Amino acid sequence: MLVDLLRTFEVKLMKTSTDCKEEKDEALAPNGNTPVMLTKPERSDTVDLSDNALQVDISDALSERDKVKFTVHTKTNIREFKKQEFSVIRQHEEFVWLHDRYEENDEYAGYIIPPAPPRPDFESSREKLQKLGEGEGSMSADEFKKMKQELEAEYLATFKKTVAVHEMFLQRLVSHPVFKNDHNLHVFLEYEQDLSVRGKNRKEKIEDFWKSFTKSTDEILLSTTQKDTDDFFEKEKHFLVAFHEHLKDATYKADKMTRAHKDVADSMLKVASQLAQLSAMDVSPLEECFQKLIDYLEKSRKLESRVSSDEDLKLSDSFRYYVHETAAAKDLLYRRMRALADYEAANKALDKSRIKHKDIQAAEYAQQKACENFQVISDKARDDLRSLKSRRIITMKKSLVDMCDLEIKHAQGHITLLKSSLSLLQEE
Repeated sequence: MLVDLLRTFEVKLMKTSTDCKEEKDEALAPNGNTPVMLTKPERSDTVDLSDNALQVDISDALSERDKVKFTVHTKTNIREFKKQEFSVIRQHEEFVWLHDRYEENDEYAGYIIPPAPPRPDFESSREKLQKLGEGEGSMSADEFKKMKQELEAEYLATFKKTVAVHEMFLQRLVSHPVFKNDHNLHVFLEYEQDLSVRGKNRKEKIEDFWKSFTKSTDEILLSTTQKDTDDFFEKEKHFLVAFHEHLKDATYKADKMTRAHKDVADSMLKVASQLAQLSAMDVSPLEECFQKLIDYLEKSRKLESRVSSDEDLKLSDSFRYYVHETAAAKDLLYRRMRALADYEAANKALDKSRIKHKDIQAAEYAQQKACENFQVISDKARDDLRSLKSRRIITMKKSLVDMCDLEIKHAQGHITLLKSSLSLLQEE
């Protein structure tokens, strides 16, 4: 049965706002053909943009076996767009294509390029579903049903995270005063047909690897040989390097915490299964007590699974995103140092030309262009790094507050469940 489920397993997520709190979950039918729906209040048909001329969200997404289709919904009052509200279907490769267009554009060398969303990865959940299907005959029907529901919930949580990171990428672009005017972004948001974006072939992947290696080597050389006289950028460099390492460590420990909650939930499921088998033997006067304990473990398991999912989304993913964004900020500092090195090389070339009285005009022009390029990148980088600091504080504060609210809610749920279970057991 699980093999058929793997072939037909599709998850459809309906949403109108990432900040909306109310959701309604429908479980998959036993045959796996009914999609999991998350319904939220419907959008208003009016375009109320307030101070934002461009607003984007992922209003709908469909997960198939080898791809995810995102419905990108846009509201705008920018005249360059043909309509005020429209939607298009996009796949992950098209998000990567959009990111690469920004990264390869020299006009954006002075800005922090928002990190591309990671590729959707559902293989782990699918493998667990397949193994569960292969071991169906070795467990009771009730245990099989509960484990299947647990894996489906895990798949759904992964899917929601995938939608969230792709949506955040677009919202970072449309909220940026410069990025939102990019022609490629407008094509991505408005063009109704497939963008015909293909994945990179083997040769292109090797070239990307070589570029990354060369860039890393160049960055090390610049950091050891190039001196920056600007205190602001020197402090930013030291801060970002240290902050990036702390973020990676925090992400690793947050992941361990969420896995621990997940392991507790899995253990509760196994304990409840064994108690159910013991109760079914009908040889103990504690049968009713066992049944009540099973009910408690099942409800507590669901709460523990929700804790794990919420911590993963609100804490681990928040840290993980800023690991990538901090890396993007370090890339910006690298581009600035590269421009500084080019400027100093142009100065040396100009001095040599003057000594030799040869090609002085060309050398002066090259030196002037290098100076202008370095100055433009520095001015833009200064503003963008300050913006990153304020944005990071606001976003991370919101994630931490949301997580604390959820932790309190789940703790109260555990306390209520424990008190009611104890009262039932005392009645025996």
